[in-house]
Amino acid sequence: MITVAVDAMGGDHAPDEIIKGAVEAVNERKDIKVLLTGKKEQIEAELKKYSFAADQIGIVNAAEVIETGEPPVNAIRKKKDSSIVVGMNLVKNGGADGFVSAGSSGAILVGGQVIVGRLKGVERPPLAPLIPTEKGVSLLIDCGANVDARPSHLVQFARMGSVYMERVMGIQNPRVAIVNIGAEEEKGNALVKETFPLLKECRDLNFIGSIEAREIPHGGADVIVCEAFVGNVILKLYEGVGATMLSVVKKGLMSSVRSKIGAVLIKPALKAAMKGFDASQYGGAPLLGLKGLVVKTHGSAKAIEVKHSIIQCISFKEQAINDKIIECLAVKENITIESDK
Repeated sequence: MITVAVDAMGGDHAPDEIIKGAVEAVNERKDIKVLLTGKKEQIEAELKKYSFAADQIGIVNAAEVIETGEPPVNAIRKKKDSSIVVGMNLVKNGGADGFVSAGSSGAILVGGQVIVGRLKGVERPPLAPLIPTEKGVSLLIDCGANVDARPSHLVQFARMGSVYMERVMGIQNPRVAIVNIGAEEEKGNALVKETFPLLKECRDLNFIGSIEAREIPHGGADVIVCEAFVGNVILKLYEGVGATMLSVVKKGLMSSVRSKIGAVLIKPALKAAMKGFDASQYGGAPLLGLKGLVVKTHGSAKAIEVKHSIIQCISFKEQAINDKIIECLAVKENITIESDK
């Protein structure tokens, strides 16, 4: 049985949606145990609303909560009894196989490195969410952890992302591309120009070159490599455009009697098509390269995203992703990646 610690107090809809997602996860999978970290009385009161196997959900009391606006480093240091710190310590000490939180992104990033710790050889752990595309899903790496990445960091992101897509998503020889403003190798900023030749020389990667932002929704690559500033802009624009398009379509379908009749006819097909672009079904973004699994979900995550984030931890554990990452980073090609640390 996989044990997942879940921050019951983090996120815009905590604790109700977080706990609901945890209950849905254990009711769907009998090989999961969830440890809810947070204020015991609140968690117990919320759990009374649901039916579930008592041995599949436990509570680990944490009296403090790290708020979104708090300075991450100070919060991690001072709030030792917060739901985030308690959850991460469970992972560090072997009490849980993974930790899921919709709480403060900054605190999760800092806590992941300070408490859980980095794998040997990993320079910077990246956040790597799955994003829906015309062909399925792609991994966007990094989307928020390292806004000032170096070429050697991006090469590691590519390798870790390739391992994740192959082992967790079952994509053989995943296509790796770097985000650029054109397809030509000579284009891009200094970071892209320095990273491109390094990726070309990585024989363990299926590097296909540059990818422009407009090709991402078409599934132009399986692993999309960039530093966190670019990645976060792509992710937020992706989400914004998707929500806007859905709103515009709904408004158009309700604009007249004729369109309403048409809406009834196309509703099943439209619902099926839109489901493929619902990012919540893919869970959260794992912080790759840590000694244990830490998954960050959206601050606005509802129960369905929390559920999928918890279930996502099973594949990560079963496929021994950390062991594969260590093996991958230990591969020595006929190239030495200069680290400018």
